[in-house]
Amino acid sequence: MSTTQQASSVDPAEVAYYERLADLWWDDQGPFWPLHRLNDFRIRYIRDILVRLTGRDAGAARPLAGLNTLDIGCGGGILSESMDRLGARVHGIDVTEKNIHVARRHVAQTGLSVTYEHVSAETLSADAPESYDVVLDMEVVEHVADLPVFLAACCGLLKPGGVMLVATINRTWLSWLFAIVGAEYILRWLSKGTHQWRRFRRPDEIEQLIAEHGLQVVDRTGVRVNPLTRSFSYTGSLAVNYMLAARKTPTTPA
Repeated sequence: MSTTQQASSVDPAEVAYYERLADLWWDDQGPFWPLHRLNDFRIRYIRDILVRLTGRDAGAARPLAGLNTLDIGCGGGILSESMDRLGARVHGIDVTEKNIHVARRHVAQTGLSVTYEHVSAETLSADAPESYDVVLDMEVVEHVADLPVFLAACCGLLKPGGVMLVATINRTWLSWLFAIVGAEYILRWLSKGTHQWRRFRRPDEIEQLIAEHGLQVVDRTGVRVNPLTRSFSYTGSLAVNYMLAARKTPTTPA
């Protein structure tokens, strides 16, 4: 592993917060229930985007077979395991060590083959540049301390022609109202302090930063939450939750 000191996007306060909750990742009625519900929705989006961009068979049982995939901020492994079931070769990483212990323990009970590692994106990028066909930044960019450093590392991990998917929350007055006041204080769907509004990321901020590293956005969609049914659906508005997909410029043959 590289011994060169790397800039870091890791926030110790965020790490400590998720250390306290780590044992509850797989309780779909506990504090992570929104992620369990969201995962069923976002995995369809990921599958459909990757099938379209890689020309795979949408009807195949494992349509993402062989895609080397990095799940950054994997937590307890909810998304990583779903990607494995679609055929991807998944490497899940997280800066919260207890999350990795939980993820390893759970995957050992499933027979799946996800590999988990306690490491930051910055460190991994220095050690394994351009190693992945797919990089997933799902519900993670709003928790990092230094967005440019984090996204530079994510882009550096992606192979030319590879695809990055991002899911996060926009920084608008509506997101403050719904994602913080509504979700944390009124409905109490999330623990208080789960999010910091100042770290919500506008789509243009993310798009500009990844464009500097050769990625072009090829798809974007808003995500709407129905508070009565606790279900998710697509919307044309990116004002609160949104997802986007970007592709790295392929290497031009000499």
